[in-house]
Amino acid sequence: METKTLGHTNIEVGAIGLGAMPMSISGRPPESEAIAVIHRALDLGVTLIDTADSYCQDESDKHHSEQLIAKALQSYSGDKSRIFVATKGGLMRPGGTWKLNGDPKHIRGAIARSFEALGGDKPIDLWQYHAPDPAYAIAESLAPAKEAVEAGKIRYIGVSNFSVKQIEEARRVVEIVSVQNQYNPWHRNPETEGVLDYCEREGLTFFPWSPLGGSRRVGNLQDIRAIAQLATEKGVSIYCIVLAWLRAKSPCILPIPGASKVSSIEDSVRAIEVQLSPAEVRQIDDGI
Repeated sequence: METKTLGHTNIEVGAIGLGAMPMSISGRPPESEAIAVIHRALDLGVTLIDTADSYCQDESDKHHSEQLIAKALQSYSGDKSRIFVATKGGLMRPGGTWKLNGDPKHIRGAIARSFEALGGDKPIDLWQYHAPDPAYAIAESLAPAKEAVEAGKIRYIGVSNFSVKQIEEARRVVEIVSVQNQYNPWHRNPETEGVLDYCEREGLTFFPWSPLGGSRRVGNLQDIRAIAQLATEKGVSIYCIVLAWLRAKSPCILPIPGASKVSSIEDSVRAIEVQLSPAEVRQIDDGI
């Protein structure tokens, strides 16, 4: 698979990643099926898996996704030397809801638990602050992550759901290699708010979360005429077209489409082969 360099590191990862959330939240597949999805992704050349401690059903189920990934990697018979797991911390799941928690004490404990959930035998490849909590200064919330890097528990740090100003604030505390914000045909804020331009200019990797619109909107992609037309012309799925559109937007973009079925990750990886011309990108831009 084509690869991309992660931020200013020397780490090369597959140009399409695997979003692990659908395999751990409500409606998740049986564990054996989820592990089959992860193994198939790795067989196809995917080397980056994105997860979070909050990818679970509720607080009693916390770290489910990380534990699932660790179990899948342990049983994988292929080459595991280049597999890179990115996780996140800073959200709670009380009663299945999503709640910010940037308390440094919580962050410190969350990092320790993520480290153990992912196996506890090597540093977390990439730890991302899931979303800024206005109750705490960004410097306060990121202090435990900086400590964890110094202690050898984390290799690299990223941020998620951050504005340009917040990214700059985070970079004054720790080195940041990536930004993960929502970006899809219905949510193009990274374009309009300058985050995408900033990441490209500063050499940060940009992970678009919910690249296909999430479970509530993915079914509506077929109603976007420009996307449907290009999918027919190129003989690929509408999902491949959307992922190709995102990749064409900036060289810093690395999509992480979620999957809970083997067929889904197989289709997402096909997007690597889809090339969109500038005119075709504009065609989609104008049609959404």
